[in-house]
Amino acid sequence: MAGRGAGPDFVESLARGLDVLACFDVDHRTMSLTEVAAAAGLARPTARRLLLTLEELGFVRTTGGSFQLTPKVLTLGMAYVGSLGLWDIAKPHLETLVARTGESSSMAQLDGSDIVYVARVSVPKLIALRVDIGTRFPAAQTSQGKVLLSALSPDALADVLAQPSRAGLPPYIGRTAEQLRDELTEIRARGWALADEELAPGVRSVAAPVRDGTGTVRAAMNVTVHAAETSVETLLHDHLPLLLRTAGDVSAEWALWQSRPHVEVDQRDETSA
Repeated sequence: MAGRGAGPDFVESLARGLDVLACFDVDHRTMSLTEVAAAAGLARPTARRLLLTLEELGFVRTTGGSFQLTPKVLTLGMAYVGSLGLWDIAKPHLETLVARTGESSSMAQLDGSDIVYVARVSVPKLIALRVDIGTRFPAAQTSQGKVLLSALSPDALADVLAQPSRAGLPPYIGRTAEQLRDELTEIRARGWALADEELAPGVRSVAAPVRDGTGTVRAAMNVTVHAAETSVETLLHDHLPLLLRTAGDVSAEWALWQSRPHVEVDQRDETSA
């Protein structure tokens, strides 16, 4: 992982520390020093120093000679989400949408050829797809991803699809590249996307775009259902209109948030003046 920086200001030690954090995932919640070193492509002494530094900073804890992440790591991702204003704006709308549909709803953004979840409100289900803030899925296999891909120019789309997914999932083989491009053209025209058991068996979802103040699609919001419980017809007839209205409301509020002054006036300074 490490050793790919080329710029004169590239900080290799920082890159290696981030590589160490990225080694942990749902299948590797707890790792030994040897496992971390191998996964990050580092010598054991280097991996040990990085892990101990991360432990001192509170991002990693040691349990029985093995290492695992702490909840403090969430602050790194939430700092990004918070800087966009997306979470504060989207959360009450997502909660209302979930209350009305009885189904989970999420918001995601494009990162390479993957989507990354930046907001989510879920409902308990006997069979559910494991999704958390920061979860990554191949964009072309999800309704949110298809919405985001459909907003790209042809050149940008080609560049994105040429990038390998980092989600760790097998590629979807039920569609050719030409069929995907045709579907994205249709999605761009109608304003929403459907993914019917493309990501995983039983997972069905519909998504709509979320736009910033310039009208650019910057995120996508979805409603996810279990295929055995909810038909495509119900998803599109009952849930899609609510989703489109919610995504429009979030877009409008986000545009207002982006247009507001970003310099806060200190009340004490204002009083003394």
